[in-house]
Amino acid sequence: MGREATTMIRSMTGYGRREASWAGGSVTVEIRAVNHRFCEVVARLPRPLVSLEEEFKRTIQRRCTRGRIDLTVSFTGARDTGKTLSLDRAVAKQYHQLLAVLKRELRLSGTIDLALLAGFREIISISDQPVENQGLQRVVKRLLAGALSDLDAMRRREGAVLARDTRTRVDEIADATRRIREKVPTVVAGHFERMKARIERLVGAGQIDVARLTQELALFADRCDVSEELTRLGSHLEQFSTSLKSEGAVGRTLDFLIQEMGREVNTIGAKANDAEIAALVIHMKGELEKIREQVQNIE
Repeated sequence: MGREATTMIRSMTGYGRREASWAGGSVTVEIRAVNHRFCEVVARLPRPLVSLEEEFKRTIQRRCTRGRIDLTVSFTGARDTGKTLSLDRAVAKQYHQLLAVLKRELRLSGTIDLALLAGFREIISISDQPVENQGLQRVVKRLLAGALSDLDAMRRREGAVLARDTRTRVDEIADATRRIREKVPTVVAGHFERMKARIERLVGAGQIDVARLTQELALFADRCDVSEELTRLGSHLEQFSTSLKSEGAVGRTLDFLIQEMGREVNTIGAKANDAEIAALVIHMKGELEKIREQVQNIE
């Protein structure tokens, strides 16, 4: 089978990272992708960006159709990234009034000042509620787009490596298929002649129906013929090679074709009943298993 210089398939593993200055520090966007049967996106975002989680997930899912993708956005040394202070004036006034009453009734000394009131947590509180910051959102979206491009580039490079290795193994299987196809007529004829000779020895000089015997032997030999299995195997190999050149997610298609090829190879091994073909079948099974391992990482 011919080889292509380029490939469109992508691996499911990859990494992308972009960083930019923000608020006296920096903001970093990291994306890690590993194997997964479906597309699962997990986002870890700081408080100011939690409202954008679903939007970020949709952005990633438009670029990645399979794999577990972990998105992490973090700040380093940045200020004003979500925490806000709030003052409850009504509560402060109530504290002041009640303390004044208590001081008067108990005839206490001392002053009711700011230092005293500041000790009550209900008056001044820290809030972690998300804050709308359009500038921050724009920066993170830009970084996300860049990190996704880095991730995609790495997945394509890994895909090219997987495709090259897989094509080599597909060629090995195709070559073994050709060798089996060339040997099949000889194997079938050999089975026919050996069975005929055995039956003739058993019957001896007795009268036999030669036409009927020939028909039965032909049926037996036909059961040893693997031409149909070889034809289907060749078709699967062609589809597999075509899928390796396709754009988009083909991992499931390749996995299905491997199962079908394995089924045909097993049938060939069971029917052929020939030592040389059996050795070729074992070789094909080994190559199919190695291809299966590689396909598990193709998107």
